[in-house]
Amino acid sequence: MSARRRRASLGPLAGIVGLLAFVEFTSGVLQGYYTPMLTDIARHLDVHDADVNWLEGTQLMLSALVVPAFAKLGDMFGHKRMLLWSTAITAIASLALPFSNSFGLFLAAWALQGVYVVWLPLEVAIIWSRTRGRDDASPLTARAAGILVATLEAGAITGALLGGQLVDTLPLWVVLLVPALLVVACFFVIRFGVRESDLLTGGKLDLVGLVLVSLALIAFTGGLSLLRLGGVGSPIAWVAIAAGLLLLVPFVRYELRHPDPLIDVRMFRSPALAPVFLTAGLFGVSVLGAQAPLSTFARTDPALYGYGLGTTGFRTSLIIGLYLIAMIVGALLFSRVSKWITPRLTIVAAAVFVGVGYLLFLPFHDTYAQVILNMVVAGVGSGALVAALPAAAAAAAPPTQTGVATGLTNSVKTVGGAIASATFGIALMQGAAGATATVDATAGSLAGYFTVWLVCGVTALIAAVLLLFVPKAAFTDAAAPAPTPRA
Repeated sequence: MSARRRRASLGPLAGIVGLLAFVEFTSGVLQGYYTPMLTDIARHLDVHDADVNWLEGTQLMLSALVVPAFAKLGDMFGHKRMLLWSTAITAIASLALPFSNSFGLFLAAWALQGVYVVWLPLEVAIIWSRTRGRDDASPLTARAAGILVATLEAGAITGALLGGQLVDTLPLWVVLLVPALLVVACFFVIRFGVRESDLLTGGKLDLVGLVLVSLALIAFTGGLSLLRLGGVGSPIAWVAIAAGLLLLVPFVRYELRHPDPLIDVRMFRSPALAPVFLTAGLFGVSVLGAQAPLSTFARTDPALYGYGLGTTGFRTSLIIGLYLIAMIVGALLFSRVSKWITPRLTIVAAAVFVGVGYLLFLPFHDTYAQVILNMVVAGVGSGALVAALPAAAAAAAPPTQTGVATGLTNSVKTVGGAIASATFGIALMQGAAGATATVDATAGSLAGYFTVWLVCGVTALIAAVLLLFVPKAAFTDAAAPAPTPRA
């Protein structure tokens, strides 16, 4: 294809990517804006620093529940339609946050706001529908996904820097109102600027499957919450966790029999898709579960507790901002590096970067510069993975299952993040009384932070090993998506 023809054919795709980039910029603001002020939110709600992990954990678990439903509904009735509905829900929840003064109300609004996680997989599905049938569909989708993720991280940088600056100067309720207004604007951009996907499957939503998987996830995460409250010796907590795992058995059996399941569990048998889903879950541990501990560690005063950096909200946002810049670099490099060493090896290298970055925290965490270096290394790998996983799933999935496949990467990632958030909350509470006698023990324990960094590093390296078993030609146009195996 000539350069002139290629430029012409990219015109329509560039337009839709530009509009969706604004949506991802908004998503990035939501992801970065609140992080520098988590300690302020904890003080405002009169809770322990470790309790902000439960804010994250609850939001992530609700996200894990809604992504399969929205992704499936997108394939059935329109990805734009589901993108619009999810934006409306996110806007309502974001507007409620500034006026929620109790922990319970704030937790409910915060959890509901997590519906925004469906945006990226729905957007990738919209882009894939525009490129379907082209010879260069996979690299175009990967390139567009990289641009969206780069825009997302730019929004997260903007949000982190703006949030860190405003929380030091304005009342908290005013600060919390800012991202809500941006989400409202995003609703109108989608409503009037985005065209619907052209391949819809129709049908009915698998409500029984949705109920079964919801009960399983609620029981499992409820058990983790009970562990947080009653300790690891709580028998009720372990019963709830076991019940959540056992409920997956009837869910899988029902989905295998259903002619149009909510989640086609056969995709987990695909040699190309299964390692991607496992990687997404392991990656969620660090990219979603470790953000609150990073913020609270940076804000912890070393003069009182003997560890931490004692940073202000704005200086904390600078750490986050540099981490997100590294993610932008990783996202933009993914499609280019993939041309040199194949997408599979690029994703493997990205996972290794994440693992090394977090393991560096074990010996190097005492200074501002050390923390920044660690986060930059992890950020490059994280950015590549955020861009790579939905694009890889779209390329490997059957044509009528792209929304479900890309949604599953987010679902599994959010489940991993939710489990990590709950686990990290428990770890940070253990031995948290490290303050002087005149200071309230509101900071997490140093041993807990070591646990966070070790788990994040090891899970990322495990993901890298798993990806070595993906077929060499996976995620390329040469490897056309095969039908999912049947029982």
